[in-house]
Amino acid sequence: MSRRIKRMNPKPRDRDERKEARPHQARGASKAGPRPGGKPGGKPPRFAGERAERRAPKAELERAAPEKPVETLLPTKVQTVIVTADENNMRVDRFLEARFPGLSFSHIQRVVRKGELRVDGKRVDSKDRLEEGQSVRIPPLKLDAPKVVGELSEAAQKTLKALKEMTIWEDDDVLVLNKPAGLAVQGGSGMTRHIDQMLEVMRDSKGQKPRLVHRIDRETSGCLLIAKTRFAASHLTGAFRSRSARKVYWALVPGLPKPKQGRISTFLAKEESEDDTIMRIAQHGDEGASHAVTYYAVVETAGNKLTWVSLKPVTGRTHQLRAHMEHIGHPIVGDPKYFNIENWQLPGGLQNRLHLLARRIVIPHPRGGVIDATAPLPPHMQQSWNLLGLDAARFDPIENAPEE
Repeated sequence: MSRRIKRMNPKPRDRDERKEARPHQARGASKAGPRPGGKPGGKPPRFAGERAERRAPKAELERAAPEKPVETLLPTKVQTVIVTADENNMRVDRFLEARFPGLSFSHIQRVVRKGELRVDGKRVDSKDRLEEGQSVRIPPLKLDAPKVVGELSEAAQKTLKALKEMTIWEDDDVLVLNKPAGLAVQGGSGMTRHIDQMLEVMRDSKGQKPRLVHRIDRETSGCLLIAKTRFAASHLTGAFRSRSARKVYWALVPGLPKPKQGRISTFLAKEESEDDTIMRIAQHGDEGASHAVTYYAVVETAGNKLTWVSLKPVTGRTHQLRAHMEHIGHPIVGDPKYFNIENWQLPGGLQNRLHLLARRIVIPHPRGGVIDATAPLPPHMQQSWNLLGLDAARFDPIENAPEE
């Protein structure tokens, strides 16, 4: 849409300015016409001040209503579009949101549910993924009024500042945040502040906001990858799906895991109740069971009571690391869901909070090269490391773990 808008706007403006500029314009001069006051050192054009004064209200009107041309581009009839390479593997609802930024969520769901949108002539679900080259029939759509991009409110400025303070890696396509423990990635029941909601303040002029590429638990701190563009989102989600992304976590656990380096392979299934959701160890073939693989390595010990372990998940199941460490008898310190060792006492000075850090993420960059970001220990884990005499600069043996 932006390219069509650019072609539509300049024509009437160029024609008006050429008409006004013709009596004073030298051969070969710019088609945009002389500036008020003429060229430096030259004679100012006659009546330039009056013309600038007459043009000012029109210019101000154009600046005040920059979105007006969009109204002429509303899809008022059935369209058929082809899925591009950049849109490959996008969900149907994300595809519509990207193509038509003003389209409301409810309208997207309605046209998909009623079967008005078809892919290669077939009905689809909003969560189905598209493939490059597919033909998408798009019905007439009703866009919401576009948001005017202007000054951020004071609250929005504070949110933007908070995101900047969390940022540990950024370029035009990708953002890596050091998410603090206690801040959720997405909303839920009674949730009013979370990363996905905070990213609203980073919407661009087209209404697109940065997208979550993966998730980490609310009480887990550390590296959270964000795609700033649709192009980046498609490539990064593909990297996670193909397991070319490498993640490293640090945790503090009771006792000493044996052997000191190992592989945990189980099936996990979600068990939900009215108040809670946990992952239980399941058997192959159980309903909802998914295979999960984690490599672990002991980095350093504090006596025989506590151990700093490094973890490398190969799969990305809900609560995978927490459930796996509990499964081998070494649940993560401060875990409210999986730590259930009877009569175990937390050493003095340590906070009873989840000691799990998304330490590092390494993933191919969408435009070439590699993203390699590392998050520092959060305050409560740094306190524990200091009290236990653990050295955060120590070599991490998980580097030698296999990638699959």
